[in-house]
Amino acid sequence: MSGRELKQLIKTLSKIRGRHTELVTVFIPAGYNINEMKNLIANELGTATNIKSRATRKNVLGSLEKVAQKFKTYKETPQNGLAIFCGNTSEKEGVSDIKIWTVEPQEPINQRLYRCDQRFVLEPLENMVREKEIYGLITIDSNNATIGFLRGKSIMISKKMTSLVPGKTGKGGQSAQRFERVRRGLLLSFKKEVGEIATKTFEQEKDLVGIILGGPGPVKDDFAEGDYLSEALKHKILGIKDIGYADSSGAKELVERSEDILRETSVVYEKNLLNRFFLNLQKDTGLSIYGIMEVKKTMDTGAVDTLIISEAFEFDFFEIKCKKCSYKESKVIRKDRVPSKCPSCGSEIFIVSKDIFEEFERLCEETGAKMETVSDETSEGVSFLRLGGIGAILRYRTA
Repeated sequence: MSGRELKQLIKTLSKIRGRHTELVTVFIPAGYNINEMKNLIANELGTATNIKSRATRKNVLGSLEKVAQKFKTYKETPQNGLAIFCGNTSEKEGVSDIKIWTVEPQEPINQRLYRCDQRFVLEPLENMVREKEIYGLITIDSNNATIGFLRGKSIMISKKMTSLVPGKTGKGGQSAQRFERVRRGLLLSFKKEVGEIATKTFEQEKDLVGIILGGPGPVKDDFAEGDYLSEALKHKILGIKDIGYADSSGAKELVERSEDILRETSVVYEKNLLNRFFLNLQKDTGLSIYGIMEVKKTMDTGAVDTLIISEAFEFDFFEIKCKKCSYKESKVIRKDRVPSKCPSCGSEIFIVSKDIFEEFERLCEETGAKMETVSDETSEGVSFLRLGGIGAILRYRTA
């Protein structure tokens, strides 16, 4: 299973909720004797007959039986291990629709797990597909601080902090010197607190590439020069940027102003690629096209330089043939919109599907085009998905 397919499956499974602890998750690590897990599931089948709730008992037994049947297709554990997810996916009370998914990942599974819960256990798979390109973000001034991460293309806020530091003008009858000493003391405490939390937060991230600091005033520079972060993390500071705010909105501005630092990272590469695509459309250069049929037609001419597909694109190619009448059709539709009966006579149909990503990968290899997948986690990525989620930048005008 490719990384893209695994991401899509994780997204699908994360939306499923059981009414009770009836969703079955099984992880078998690489090199583990699969027969031991088969025996465990057989024992659980016997135990599940004692579940008091009739509906829950029915769903758990149905899921475990499907898992046991799936195990019969394996003589041994696959090279990188095996993950199985099974449960009732129906949203209607009293209706059972038990589905099963199996995953043979590209990276080894390192833990053994069997669990019945209201949710599927997805963390081991999420760790496999999480972005390896991770930067720490700190925005700070005398009043606020924000600690977060740039994970691939997503900004994730871990901690928002507010200080007790007063403004620079004292109130009441305090002397200016005394007021300034109090203010400096509170600011020092705030910077220490931010440093301690940032150190604890960033040291837990083994894939941290570096740290970027930002803020509207000199506090960020004092923070970088002082001993607020651990020595190891101080060496990971890649740059300091002047930005307008130190709250969570400042984190987005910090990323936008750090393109020189992040130039080689996926978030900037994606933004630049899509900005180039949209600029061609805006100027009507004829060098950007969108829509699956238009892209497919242009791919066949060899004019495509870069094919762009959103990771959230949900369409595939389908060949639909009726088993009785002469109805035959090729369609590009979402997987959940594929008809179950012949639109012409209502008989059973024969369906052949082609994964759209694999089909376009093949076309790119044949024509020498590059293929880029983009997320829906940036504003540009969202706009691209609204446009249809598939487009291309051309080598030359075709019309």
